[in-house]
Amino acid sequence: MPVADDGAAVVSMYTSEATIHARAVHGWFAAWRWALVWATQLVFYGLPWLTWNDRPAVLFDLGARRFYIFNLVLYPQDFIYLTGLLILSAYGLFLFTAVAGRLWCGYACPQTVYTEIFMWVEHHLEGDRQARIKLDKTPWGANKLLRRGGKHLVWIAIGLWTGFTFVGYFTPIRSLAAGALQLGLGPWETFWILFYGFATYGNAGFMREQVCKYMCPYARFQSAMFDHDTLIISYDERRGEPRGGRSRTADKAALGLGDCVDCTLCVQVCPTGIDIRKGLQYECIGCAACIDVCNGVMDKLDYPRGLIRYATQRSLGEGGAPLTLRRVLRPRVLAYGAVLLLIAGAFVTSLALRAPFRVDVVRDRGTLARMVEDGRIENVYSLQLMNTTETPQRYRVTVDGIDGMRAVTRGEAALAPAESRWVPVAVQIGPAQAQALGPGAHKIEFQITREAQAGQADVTLKEASTFVVPR
Repeated sequence: MPVADDGAAVVSMYTSEATIHARAVHGWFAAWRWALVWATQLVFYGLPWLTWNDRPAVLFDLGARRFYIFNLVLYPQDFIYLTGLLILSAYGLFLFTAVAGRLWCGYACPQTVYTEIFMWVEHHLEGDRQARIKLDKTPWGANKLLRRGGKHLVWIAIGLWTGFTFVGYFTPIRSLAAGALQLGLGPWETFWILFYGFATYGNAGFMREQVCKYMCPYARFQSAMFDHDTLIISYDERRGEPRGGRSRTADKAALGLGDCVDCTLCVQVCPTGIDIRKGLQYECIGCAACIDVCNGVMDKLDYPRGLIRYATQRSLGEGGAPLTLRRVLRPRVLAYGAVLLLIAGAFVTSLALRAPFRVDVVRDRGTLARMVEDGRIENVYSLQLMNTTETPQRYRVTVDGIDGMRAVTRGEAALAPAESRWVPVAVQIGPAQAQALGPGAHKIEFQITREAQAGQADVTLKEASTFVVPR
C-alpha cells in the first residue's frame, strides 16, 4: 500500500486478479462435458453446410426478409414464433435450474464450450497447470515464443472459423466461402466475421471466468430459482472435516481427521478459481470438475467416492439422506414443467396448423373511392401475398359483404416458391347498391384461396376491410 508524502495511505480501488491456470481433469463428468462440446459444435459448424430444397437448411436471409429452417419459411410477420422460442428457452432454463442448478452453464453454454476448447489447445501446446505457471515466469525466448505464439495462432484460427460459420447462417456459406477464397467478401460480411472471431478469441482465450463471474447476469439471479432441494455441487463437510494431509496407510480416525486430505486439487481444476469447500458460491458454474478430481483422490486412498458430489442442501443437513422423487417433484418444479409443456404444446400446434400463405390487405390511401364506367363505385386495395411454401402457388381473390360486389385483380395472383408480392385489387359496386348503402365506410371481407394442386387441398384465408361510398 503506497504512502503519500503527508503520511496518508493511498488505497487502490482496483485489484488485478491472478491468472487462473486450471488443471486438466478426467472423469465421468469431464467426458459428459466433452460429449456436449462435440454435439453442440457439430451442429453449429455443420448446419450451415447442410442443403435442403437446393438451399441451406438453415438460413436467415435478412436482405430478402426470409428465414428458412428446414421446411419452414418464416417472414417478419412470424416474429411471434421467435417470441415463443425465447419463452420456451427461459422456462426450460428455470426448470433445469430449479432441479439441478447450473447445468446449462457447466455443460452447454457457449462460453463454457469455447473455453473448454481453448483450454484444450493451451494444455497441448503449453503443458498442464504447473508447466504453464512455469512458462509465465520464464523470460521470453525461442521456446516460449513458439509455444505461446502457436497457441494464439490456433486460437485466432478457431475464432475466425467461428465468426465465418456464424455469418454463414445469414449468407449462404458456400457463396461466403467462395468470396473469402477470392478475397471478394463485402464490407459487412468481413466486419461481422472479424467481430465474432475477435469476441470468441477474447472471451474464451482471455476473459474466461471473468465473463461468468462479472458479465453474465445468470450468476446474479440464479439464487431466486434455488431452494433447499435443488441439486448442486456440494462438499460434505461432516465427512471431510477436519481436513489434513496423511499417508495412504495412515488411520484417519486415529489422527482425528476427516476424508479431505487438503490437496487443493478441487481448487486447481476449478475454471473460476473457487474453493467449493467454502460452500455454495455464485461463481460456481456447475461443471463438476471438482467432483471428478476428488473422486480420483478418494480412489487412491481407498475412501468412498462422493466427498464432493451433486447433493441438495437439505440432504446434506439430514446427514446425506438420498434424494427422493417427492423432493424432485415439488411445487416449483411442477409449475415450471406445466407451463413449459403448455407453451411447447401451443408452439408446436401453431406451427403445425400454420397456413401455407399469408395475406395483408392495405387500402390505397391515394384514392379512397372513385366513380368508373356505368356509374360504378370503385375502391382500390393492395394485397400482399406471401407464399410460405417452397412450391409455386396460384391464388383466387373474391370479396363478400355487399350484394353485387365484384373484385378485379390487376396483376397475376401467382407466386414462386417463398415469394412475396403486392397485388392490386379493385372492388366495385353498382350505383343502386351504392345508393342503398349510403355514404360512409362499410365492412367487407376478402377471401383469398390457394388453388388446389396435386396432393394439396384448397386453403382459404379471410381478411376484413372496409368499402367507402363517397358523398
